[in-house]
Amino acid sequence: MDEQHQADYLKGLNDPQREAVLQTKGPVMIVAGAGSGKTRVLTYRIAHMIASGIDPFNILALTFTNKAAKEMRNRIEKVIGAEAKNIWMGTFHSVFAKILRFEADKLGYPSNFTIYDTDDSKSLLKTIIKELKLDDKAYKPNVVLSRISAAKNVLITHKMYQNADELTAYDSVSGKPEIAKIYAMYAKRCFMAGAMDFDDLLLKTFELFTKHVDVLNKYQHKFKYVMVDEYQDTNHCQYMIVKKLAAVNENICVVGDDAQSIYSFRGATIRNILNFEKDYPDLKVYKLEQNYRSTQTIVNAAESIIANNKDQLEKKVWTSNQLGEKIKVIRAVTDNEEGRFIAQSIFEEKMKSQANHTEFAILYRTNAQSRSLEEALRKLNLPYRIYGGTSFYQRKEVKDLLAYLRLTVNHKDEESLKRVINYPARGIGKTTLDKIQLHASEQGVSWWDIVCNAEVFANLGSAKTRLADFATKIKSFATMLASKDAYELSMHIAKSTSLLKNLYDDKTVEGISRYENVVELLNGIKEFVEDDESELDKNLGVYLQDIALITDADKDDGSDEKISLMTIHAAKGLEFPYVYISGMEENLFPSQMSSGSRKDLEEERRLFYVGMTRAERKLTLSYANSRFRFGQLLPCEPSRFISEIVNDFIELDKKTFKQKVDPDESRLSGGRSFAAKSKPSFQNKYGRSNKPSPNKPLPPPIEDFVPDDTKDIKVGDSVEHQRFGKGSVEKIDGDFGNKKATIVFDQFGKKQLVLKFAKLRFVKS
Repeated sequence: MDEQHQADYLKGLNDPQREAVLQTKGPVMIVAGAGSGKTRVLTYRIAHMIASGIDPFNILALTFTNKAAKEMRNRIEKVIGAEAKNIWMGTFHSVFAKILRFEADKLGYPSNFTIYDTDDSKSLLKTIIKELKLDDKAYKPNVVLSRISAAKNVLITHKMYQNADELTAYDSVSGKPEIAKIYAMYAKRCFMAGAMDFDDLLLKTFELFTKHVDVLNKYQHKFKYVMVDEYQDTNHCQYMIVKKLAAVNENICVVGDDAQSIYSFRGATIRNILNFEKDYPDLKVYKLEQNYRSTQTIVNAAESIIANNKDQLEKKVWTSNQLGEKIKVIRAVTDNEEGRFIAQSIFEEKMKSQANHTEFAILYRTNAQSRSLEEALRKLNLPYRIYGGTSFYQRKEVKDLLAYLRLTVNHKDEESLKRVINYPARGIGKTTLDKIQLHASEQGVSWWDIVCNAEVFANLGSAKTRLADFATKIKSFATMLASKDAYELSMHIAKSTSLLKNLYDDKTVEGISRYENVVELLNGIKEFVEDDESELDKNLGVYLQDIALITDADKDDGSDEKISLMTIHAAKGLEFPYVYISGMEENLFPSQMSSGSRKDLEEERRLFYVGMTRAERKLTLSYANSRFRFGQLLPCEPSRFISEIVNDFIELDKKTFKQKVDPDESRLSGGRSFAAKSKPSFQNKYGRSNKPSPNKPLPPPIEDFVPDDTKDIKVGDSVEHQRFGKGSVEKIDGDFGNKKATIVFDQFGKKQLVLKFAKLRFVKS
């Protein structure tokens, strides 16, 4: 590379970036704040190393995604040409798999060993559990695999596991005392099959370097320069391998941001980056603190949030970008209303700013939250795409329950029958299904006809009884169609098929997410049933017709002009001009599971920081005062994270903060004033704001309104509502705690209110 070319790319860097690029020797840590041009620095640093005479074959660059590796390689190639192809660059797993291919014989594996994916591993574990005659409900493959994976990530082999009293004691207490035996058999069977799972690619590399010093020495001298991207996301195994590789030359450069360490559930440990200086006392640290992505308001607000964390590296992120708009906070009565407010806000912003759909992103803490958002976007014909997950109604667990519901309404729905006939498992295997298919084809009848008459087909053998039991169960559901509403029947089906319990018992991260998704579907059915403004019948058949219009599969028209929906975890590394973070409520974000320790809470705060710093121009936060969970409308309170943002950076959305706030409710932690704690002053029976007719605008709430205790309310009582005014009680329904009153209001007609939420006072006649 000529000197002029080198000067050109160095000229485009700020001072800390340039210093980090030029420092190619010794241990280096680049603390890269959000939006600080990290990829550019990594690219130019490698390009500069090669331009300075370092052989690209001696450079190892480890990333966390193939996309990041490809992008970096392409950028380097543009700077220095084809030499970039010779760099050892890729994900930890891809690079170590390559090394293991060369050295597999040292560990007794063939060089063409198989790499098991998750499904392969689960299938093998299922077989082992069956062979050991263990209860497959206690030893779910998902749970067992998660336990084995966690052990491997901290370098615990199956032999070490069996001798670890603490681990085996934990397994015994949790009702799974044979995990160690399963792990040993699993390791043996993988070895016999010449296979490694994903975690083995790390564990076996560490084992290779530990047991074969000559091999380690070879790669230590080959990789004279080691670079690690996203170092805050490394686990203990990755940390140990990198440390071994860099031990001879100590030309190691790690890049990361402790404020964006959000993957502890995958085994990542923030300690790797916080304690890096202890491993290398002569470490040179470069801080990339200038944010090129976001407005000053967003950057300063994010800094005010992350300042609350104790465990962090000292840095001060700043920007010279424009001041920008304040962060808007939206308050909704329910999660469905929250979805509508967000969709409407996007629609209005799109019109006002002439923005493209691709400029908008809606982020959330859990995948289950996408349901109400998807429905709201569809109703405004706003195209969207789910990233890092499947569209809510396309998720397997959601489709499984919907298949049961569809089969209950229409027994001849063959696709639904195929989907659930052996889920949850009831011993109706592939051989039986193949025979049913054959008989149905020969007789010219439906699968259901064969299932209902299984006894006449001799070759169905012992499966006849199981098929008859399945048919009886579905028929029993059908008898309830007339007597139960959609929610009651759906909940009965979810419970009596053991579908709900099957998901609940799986305590892995994925299992919990699947359970939450099914609960969210049931919440949606509950809202359908309790929608007083809908004139539709509330039975299951009507619900399925209604939902079919909403869930009609997205047809990709070839355009990427879509709004992005994703979890904040999936959004890491991305950026959008307009970002909405929904569900800003205590026990949702921060998660209820994080309330037990400062460590977990600080990770939740880092996750919020990541979400905030995805926004370039405008950031909107939203929360609901009530949210359906487990079929009940539960009250919510705004997330503590909102109150941690310095008040100067926040603007309350005028449309959703019309109600006056009790002064005692307007203070949150830190002494900052924030009106988000105010309660909704009116709700219908499932929390949505009651909409008056277009000709009758809703009046402002009555000043100084003090509601009465309505536990003794009865038919004929005259009452007054804070918004709807005076009315007469026509009907009382429900049990204690869920009592509902049908009230005919003088100005707004008939409304049904849940008394524990309604604010009423008695009027003397």
